[in-house]
Amino acid sequence: MIQIVPVETKKQKRLFIDFPHSLYAGNPNYVPALFLEQFDLLSPDKHPFYKHSQAQPFLAFRNDEIVGRICAIWNNNHNAFNHVNEGQWGFFDCIDDQEVANALFETAEKWVKAKGGDTIVGPINLSTNDTVGLLVEGFDRPPVAMMPYNSPYYMDLITNAGYGHKVDLRAYLVMEETADKRSVKLLDKLEERLKRSGITLRQFNVKDFKNEAAKVRDIYNRAWDKNSGFVPMTEDEFNYTAKDLKMILDPRFAIVAEKDGELVGFGLGIPDINQILIKVKKGRLLPTGIFKLLFGKKKINLLRVLMLGVLEDYRKLGIEACLYGRIIKESKGSNIKGAECSWMLEHNYMMNHAIEQMNGELYKRYRLYQKSL
Repeated sequence: MIQIVPVETKKQKRLFIDFPHSLYAGNPNYVPALFLEQFDLLSPDKHPFYKHSQAQPFLAFRNDEIVGRICAIWNNNHNAFNHVNEGQWGFFDCIDDQEVANALFETAEKWVKAKGGDTIVGPINLSTNDTVGLLVEGFDRPPVAMMPYNSPYYMDLITNAGYGHKVDLRAYLVMEETADKRSVKLLDKLEERLKRSGITLRQFNVKDFKNEAAKVRDIYNRAWDKNSGFVPMTEDEFNYTAKDLKMILDPRFAIVAEKDGELVGFGLGIPDINQILIKVKKGRLLPTGIFKLLFGKKKINLLRVLMLGVLEDYRKLGIEACLYGRIIKESKGSNIKGAECSWMLEHNYMMNHAIEQMNGELYKRYRLYQKSL
């Protein structure tokens, strides 16, 4: 007998967060999420998402043992911006049992339908500004910072529950030793050409973090506004995310493009802190995890290019390639040996081509699924 229980108490929330740790025990590629970060994501009194939308986590029990989890999501801002009437599911983890998976999905679908939804999409862990997608290719390596990981059998659980493909998200690996040196050299000439048009590249000014972050938020919301399923960040959501990113921000890998003093594009690479978190038991920073984080940062050898966007009027000028090139060049002389560029929509041919021109390897693929209700 499977029992689905809504998560309402702090104890239940802890059980919800910790379930994947036991499910993936012994898996060398599993990276535990930070407990405090996950707790805030699921707390209406802590995360700005809940100022405009709702989410309800559920746990699945069989004989008093947790066998699965899921979170049903209703994002009002997403629906208004994209002119849709859909809900989402996220935080899905489950034993390899179709009956348990069906019970979880049916519960999330019922919750979304009660909100008036006609479609449900996932996995999305709150919104497209958070962790998105199910890993469908590239199970042999751990995920990088802020990217998901799951067992291969999840694909069957999801499709057998009636879900179909919505869109694939790509992750490319660009390593310094294999990057196309000719392409990188051409970027120098391209950057010079941009300068003659009044477009210059520079590092993010961390000393003026608040004002710089506000400009980047404007670019982020405008540059991504036509991407599939994107929803703009509210000011509170952006500030919430920026506060966390500030702690690991390295200005060498945060590059902005300007035209007449106005930002027209930016690229952000962050250190792959998952190389440290993979060693932090159950995602707890205390008592010893904080020291692993502090002392392990210098050993990180990979970046994740987390954000890269250019305003529509300035695309096809080569700014995107220059942003990538500058981040790669800045890594020379450091411990950084490469970067994952993720995630990229499968139909974003221009950006995908720019990475492939630098010998970027398509080494992981993620997928969003959908179902009509």
